[in-house]
Amino acid sequence: MPNGRHSRWPLGRLYTALWGGCLLMLSQNAAARFEIPGYELVYTAPVETALQADDLRNTAEVWQQMFDAAKTRIDLGQFYVANQQGSLLDGVLQHLKAAGERGVKIRFLMEEKGIRISTPETLEQLKAIPNLELRIIPYQRLSGGILHAKYLLVDGEQAFVGSQNFDWRALAHIHETGLRISDASVVRQIQAIFEQDWQAQALLAAEKPVPQLTSQPTVEPLQSNYLVASPRAYNPAGVIDSQLELPRLLASARQRVRVQVMDYAPLSFGPDRTRPYYAVIDNALRGAAARGVQIELMVANWNTKKPDIAWLKSLALAPNVQVKVVTIPPASSGFIPFARVIHSKIMTIDGEIAWVGTSNWTGGYLDNSRNLEIVLHDVNMSQRLDKLYSQLWDSLYAEPLKQDYDYPTPKPGGESQ
Repeated sequence: MPNGRHSRWPLGRLYTALWGGCLLMLSQNAAARFEIPGYELVYTAPVETALQADDLRNTAEVWQQMFDAAKTRIDLGQFYVANQQGSLLDGVLQHLKAAGERGVKIRFLMEEKGIRISTPETLEQLKAIPNLELRIIPYQRLSGGILHAKYLLVDGEQAFVGSQNFDWRALAHIHETGLRISDASVVRQIQAIFEQDWQAQALLAAEKPVPQLTSQPTVEPLQSNYLVASPRAYNPAGVIDSQLELPRLLASARQRVRVQVMDYAPLSFGPDRTRPYYAVIDNALRGAAARGVQIELMVANWNTKKPDIAWLKSLALAPNVQVKVVTIPPASSGFIPFARVIHSKIMTIDGEIAWVGTSNWTGGYLDNSRNLEIVLHDVNMSQRLDKLYSQLWDSLYAEPLKQDYDYPTPKPGGESQ
């Protein structure tokens, strides 16, 4: 998960039953999907919750189908990798292996800091796939951040962008949202992002400088569907800076903004363990609320640590702002570290604009880390995301933030202490 803290875990015997249930669910919903031209909404609901969506395909099914369709090339940009034998990701990896075996060239780019939170067995499993080249990029040497984006491309014709890490838990035990993309202009831009970072890795490995791209002209966003990305200094020409675009979108809100993220705080992570102030998003949300826009924000119960919880309580005190904390109950198989949490990163504005991406809403994501977000000026997609949002907002898992409550500090595994 993006907090960068992981441990290894034993294989639970009861997971086999959960895996079988997931396979049955995938089979039953094989024909169900929600899409608009160029975009399909893809969703993972934590198993054993009342958060299923019959018209949204599961991430594992979509990834497998994309790999099966590959003719010449598959490109992946990921934070880390973590498989478990018999899991849905294990099945996905078998389909990726089959693509390599039939001659598809596979390029896999992963964040250097992701090595310590990846499972060694999964790294070896990747390296054993024919025609797969694995590169590790120390993104901190570029911008001070990390490669946090989670995306893949097939033949330069299809792409997937979402909150789903390449982690077995993200396909069964975490609330995740993403998009399968066939919009040619956006796919080209995502491909350009991959090529930029793939070449940057090679330059860094050769101890050569990586040129910044800050000389590119500011591009006005189209009032349609488009990609935004960070960090600005390493965005290819024509790709809009997400740190500039998010406040602009919030400034356009007239009635309501709905946001779901795992973490929210106007703070960054400093190299000396400090938490420097990062006001960009918080100022934009408070500004919208001051204009009378209704703000609804959902965060994970992992977001209740100090000092983040103090900032959440402060925001919730502002007029026209509601904040809810979401807690996903443990699986019947027992406690699973770094799972059973909401991890989607979505926003809707006025039921007209949708935002689906890979960034949490704290400092260090939109300013200096590689992240991708898709902005859709589409009523149908926005309203479907609103429906997905309402399902969770109105559920028993979401509770209003309590001002007079001393929230326990979450443990590294997501459990409270």
